[in-house]
Order: sequence, then C-alpha cells, then structure tokens
Amino acid sequence: MSITVHKRLLQIAKREVIRIATKPMYLFCMVIAPIFSYIFFTTLMSSGLPTNMPAGVVDLDNTSTTRTIIRNLDAFQQTKIVAHYGSFNEAREAIQRGEIYSFYYIPEGTTEKAIAGRQPKVSFYTNYSYLIAGSLLYRDQRTMSELASAAIGQSTLLAKGATEDQAVAFLQPIVIDTHPLNNPWLNYSVYLCNTLFPGILMLLIFLITAYTIGVEIKENTAKELLHLADNSIVTALVGKLLPQTILFFIIAVFYNVYLYGFLHYPCNSGIFPMLLSGLLLVLASQAVGLFFFGLFGTLRLALSAASLWGVLSFSISGFTFPVMAMHPTLQALSVLFPLRHYFLLYANLALNGYPLIYAWHSVVALIIFMLLPFFVLKKLRTIMLHYTYIP
Repeated sequence: MSITVHKRLLQIAKREVIRIATKPMYLFCMVIAPIFSYIFFTTLMSSGLPTNMPAGVVDLDNTSTTRTIIRNLDAFQQTKIVAHYGSFNEAREAIQRGEIYSFYYIPEGTTEKAIAGRQPKVSFYTNYSYLIAGSLLYRDQRTMSELASAAIGQSTLLAKGATEDQAVAFLQPIVIDTHPLNNPWLNYSVYLCNTLFPGILMLLIFLITAYTIGVEIKENTAKELLHLADNSIVTALVGKLLPQTILFFIIAVFYNVYLYGFLHYPCNSGIFPMLLSGLLLVLASQAVGLFFFGLFGTLRLALSAASLWGVLSFSISGFTFPVMAMHPTLQALSVLFPLRHYFLLYANLALNGYPLIYAWHSVVALIIFMLLPFFVLKKLRTIMLHYTYIP
C-alpha cells in the first residue's frame, strides 16, 4: 500500500472522527445505548431468575396437612404467598386485577380423601400473559402437588406398617441425579446475556453502518468523500468505517470483560477467543450493513432491512429456541444471520471450552459475511456519485 493511500485513509478517518464527535446521535447509538443495555439487563437479572413472585391460595379444606402444603409452597424461591382468598371467584378477580400471577386451589375434603386413598384433586391457575412468571409459578405449584402427594402416600404407608425405606422405595423407585452442564447455577442471565449483548451491538452496527453511508448522500457530501479517496470506493469505505470499527470493538471488549471478568460468567476457553469472536462479529455486521445499503440504494429501505434482519436474529440464532427444533426451512435460513454463528462460537468456546479450531465453520461463516460488500461495490460507487436523496 502506497503512502498516498495511507494518507487518504487517515484523512477520511479523521473526517469521520469529527463527524462522530459532533453528532450526538453517533455517541448515543455507538456508546451510550449499548452500555446502558448491558448494565440494565445484568441488573434486571442479577439474581438469575425472578424471585418472590406474588401468588395466592384458596384453601377450603384448612387442615394441618393443607397448611403445611401452603407453607412449603411459600418456601420456594420463586413463589411468595401474599394472600388467602375465601373463594375461587375472589382469587380469579385478583389475577385479573394484576395483584397475583397465580393461585393454588385446595377444595374441601382434600385431606380426608387423600388419607382414604380416593385421589383428591387440587388445582392451580396461572396467568400466562406473563410467560416467565406464569411458567415458573406453574412449575413450583406442580412440584408442590407431587411432593404433597408423596408425603401423604408416605404417611399412609407408614400407618399400614411399612418401614420408611420401604415407603420411599415404593413412592420413588428411581432417584434422579441432575447435573446441569456449563451453567450449574441455572442462572437465567447466563443463558440470555452472553448472546443478547452481542445481538444488541450487531443490530446497532447494522443501523449505524447503513445510516453513515446514507447520510453522505442525504447531505450531498458523497462526492467529497470519493474525492478524498481519489475516486476509490474501497478507500472511501475503509477510511470511513475504520473509526467506527475501532469504537465498536472497544464496546465488544467492554461487554466481554464485564461478563467474564467482572460478573464471572462461565468462559472455559479464556477471554481471548471470545474477543476474537467479538471482532469477527463487528466486521461481519458492518459488512451486512454495507450490503443492505448497496442492495436497496436508499437510506429508508436500507434501515428498514437492517432493522428487520437484526430483530429476526434474536429469534433464529438459537439462544432462546433451539434451531434443531425449528422447521427445516428455518434451520437452513438460520445460517444467513451473523448472530447465529457468534452464538455457536460462544457455545463451543466459552461454555464447552473447545479449542478454536473446532469452531472453524463459524469463523469461516463470519468471514464470508465480510465479503458481501464486494458484490455491491460498483453499485455503491454509482449511488454515491449519481443518486439523489429520496426521503
């Protein structure tokens, strides 16, 4: 590379640094928004799963056995019994008012039927308008029902002369020994934040990259940019995006250090492979943003496509719903999203601790994304020289 090209790159990069420093929108989208999101989500999920979610009880039996069941249910980490209701309708209305997320219904005669072996029925009602709260409270109440059934069955067997070991062996012939891998604390934040953070950064990169090219056309400065680059579209784009690449990579380093160094999330491969993964994601995301602008040619359509592609990435990357369980068409489409390949790098490196060579296919995929702008370079040059901004 000649000295002249170096000087042109530095001149264009300096011009871009001034634009970033003098426009608050750049500072907000590139620094404030991602850092605020990181701190917000880790603070929101600091204890992993939500705890002490309000629930109610309708105990029409009101015996020592049912009161023990209610106390044990209240002892669960996610459940907090905040009210006792005299009827089903009172509890239903409390759910509709948003005072509780669920209630546990124990009909009259439950204890008597249980001791007599007549299989009484208890009910629990959850508000699935709040998916996480409803799911967790449902799990607690179902677990409590099974435990209560076993406790009553054990008391009955002991009363009939069985020993404690015989009763336990009859009620639970197979004991489950659970060993959660990679996230033994079952911390919900570990499941989400390690892919949610790069996903937010990727979405912002999509938008900023498309915007930063489109605004040159909007402000009629695209020809000036090409003139500084000696009419080389490659020099113009590299010089313009270089300061953004550095800043975005610093933000990627921040969330990696924040997650693995400060919060001590699992990182079995060491932090340097994850920093490399972050750099690959930044470069791939910038390439996709350029590709969208070159493909559509207008700022409005490019931003719309970038927004859509970025939001879809959260659903199809596999960290909330497994890709292998999706429809085969969606499984094939998932490879078109950079976040999917970053998630595979995170799972293989940080969680499983594999050497980087075993995740080579994800690295190659992100490198292929970086090649996308070369398919639209000629059109990008034409757009910057001849297109007129259309609102």
